[in-house]
Amino acid sequence: MSRLVVENLARSFGGVHAVRGVSFRLEAGELLALIGPNGAGKTTCFNLLNGQLRPDSGSIRLDGAELVGLEPSRIWSLGVGRTFQITATFASMTVRENVQMVLLSRHRRLLGLWRPAARQFRDEAQAVLERVGMGGQAERPCGVLAYGDLKRVELAMAIAGAPKLLLMDEPTAGMAPGERQELMALTDSLAHEQGMAVLFTEHDMDVVFGHADRVIVLDRGQLIAEGAPDAVRADPRVQAVYLGNAA
Repeated sequence: MSRLVVENLARSFGGVHAVRGVSFRLEAGELLALIGPNGAGKTTCFNLLNGQLRPDSGSIRLDGAELVGLEPSRIWSLGVGRTFQITATFASMTVRENVQMVLLSRHRRLLGLWRPAARQFRDEAQAVLERVGMGGQAERPCGVLAYGDLKRVELAMAIAGAPKLLLMDEPTAGMAPGERQELMALTDSLAHEQGMAVLFTEHDMDVVFGHADRVIVLDRGQLIAEGAPDAVRADPRVQAVYLGNAA
């Protein structure tokens, strides 16, 4: 059974068909890149997958369980995590505390705490931070970190939720070229170690074709190509609407 199965997903806004009949599958441990020109429907597709929007029609199944109609918090608890183009961390809290908050939420201890939150899940949070290369900065406030380090903290927060599916929206935006490659190599390693499926959007084609196992391409809400990176890069339709002569 595929980790994620999306079938005939559709969503319109007035007369604009943002997503039209999109279907694809994603396996455990696989990195799947979702690319397309601006306005192709990538963000709408992400928002449908994690419950921020409800589709007009279609099905989204995670390990066989239907997600359509569920609230975002319920979808998160079933194993769908997400990182954002603009990092979403608590600037005044330490790196470790940001990860601890996710662990507290995951274990349903945000209400009725019997001891200070800062004392809970410290070892677990530290282990996650070590895995993403941020263990040495655990006591620093997120507000003073370099942008590349913030991206690592956000990834740590995402994996602290033990996702089966991780949605990454422009994960390397704003990062230096070397940092981009390091972050995606780390994501690839985590996906294979933990059996985590990863769907990511990205404008940097070096990142896409260097790290994705497969690529799917949207144009005006429709899926126009799907396959191995080299095959998608060579597809005339993809070159026409997106890659141009850069392919």
